[in-house]
Amino acid sequence: MICNNLSVNEKGHLAFAGQDTVELAKEYKTPLYLIDEDRIRYNCRVYVNAFSKYFSNGSYPIYAGKANCFKRIYEIIKEEGMGCDVVSLGEMYTAIKAGFPLEKAFFHSNNKTDDDIDFAIEHKIGHFVVDSKDELLAINEIAAKHCVKQKILLRITPGIDPHTYEAVNTGKVDSKFGSAIQTGQAQEITGVALKLENIVLDGFHCHVGSQVFDSDTFIRSADIMLRFIRDMKEKYGYVAPILNLGGGYGVRYTENDPVIDIDKNISLVSGKINEMCEKYAIDLPKIVMEPGRSIVADAGLTLYTVGSIKRIPEYKNYVSIDGGMTDNPRYALYGSTYTAFVANKMNEEKDFCASIVGRCCESGDIIQENVPLPSTVQRGDTIAVLTTGAYNYSMSSNYNRLPKPPIVALSNGESRVVVKRETLEDIIRNDI
Repeated sequence: MICNNLSVNEKGHLAFAGQDTVELAKEYKTPLYLIDEDRIRYNCRVYVNAFSKYFSNGSYPIYAGKANCFKRIYEIIKEEGMGCDVVSLGEMYTAIKAGFPLEKAFFHSNNKTDDDIDFAIEHKIGHFVVDSKDELLAINEIAAKHCVKQKILLRITPGIDPHTYEAVNTGKVDSKFGSAIQTGQAQEITGVALKLENIVLDGFHCHVGSQVFDSDTFIRSADIMLRFIRDMKEKYGYVAPILNLGGGYGVRYTENDPVIDIDKNISLVSGKINEMCEKYAIDLPKIVMEPGRSIVADAGLTLYTVGSIKRIPEYKNYVSIDGGMTDNPRYALYGSTYTAFVANKMNEEKDFCASIVGRCCESGDIIQENVPLPSTVQRGDTIAVLTTGAYNYSMSSNYNRLPKPPIVALSNGESRVVVKRETLEDIIRNDI
């Protein structure tokens, strides 16, 4: 199994967080998102403990809420001592309603509106991660109206290609995010920020991509960013107290993906940062990282019920399910890989190859192509798709007017609904 919270029980059923997925499907119906709270806590503690061991005092990991955002998540990360980043008022409001302290929140987005900025300052956001000069000036103006000096990080583009999905590659010079070092714009916006009366420049941020499996990318970006910090010290006499290196590590979607020792990798990054700071004669900054996927992905699993089986001799086979791209659009967007099983037939031979497809009126509504399944797969069976805790619920939609599934949290052998299943009435709630 790709994660140790998965097993096969005595009935030959897939168990997740120690609970029978087939029985959960019967109890809560499908489609169904499951979330393993104990696994989330474990993943949080790996990062929190590693930061405490290896980085300078005041360093800490923050959860990237875009990976999976609902109230219970913020309650957990608050209890586990993590900060968070938010990218919209919706994410921020969810955190507020969950009782998360916004002084430990960082507000991202490449295009914050004036209303976004005003709301965030009114609710005492900890830091803005500023994406452009236009935004910087707007924050300064709105902060003045609130009579506050707002802490910010400047988002800097280091010009690194992390060799990941093009759609989630955020570190290149021509990215829509941040101010590029190579063009001189990063230096320019730093100078502007240091002169503004209602801005406190608290450091720099960079983010080079998602689903990164080793530390080379973080080390390369840290090297570029620490050299930039040195240059800003020499030019402006400014020493950045915080360096935010962006996202966390990748996760295993299939057996072919590597196992990542996060503690060991963070230790390696820390050692290199210490060397670089000594080399560049700068103070060691507080380090922040933004794991999202690696906090929640393997804590999630989605259950479906099989509908029709279509066999096209000498061509292709299809297994249709009662969900699809509305609850998991990642294959349609990125061609993302997943592992899937017939949860009620785990001990049967996988002697049948089929594409698992959804119910939407869309040819691209595919969960995964060419999946090995038992040839006995039939209507009413339970399909389990693994590692769906990140970017499934958060990217879900009501395309074809399909209601979104519920989220059921598992912990200590118990289960409970933490996000209700949408109803048909919910679908038309805002219609006039």
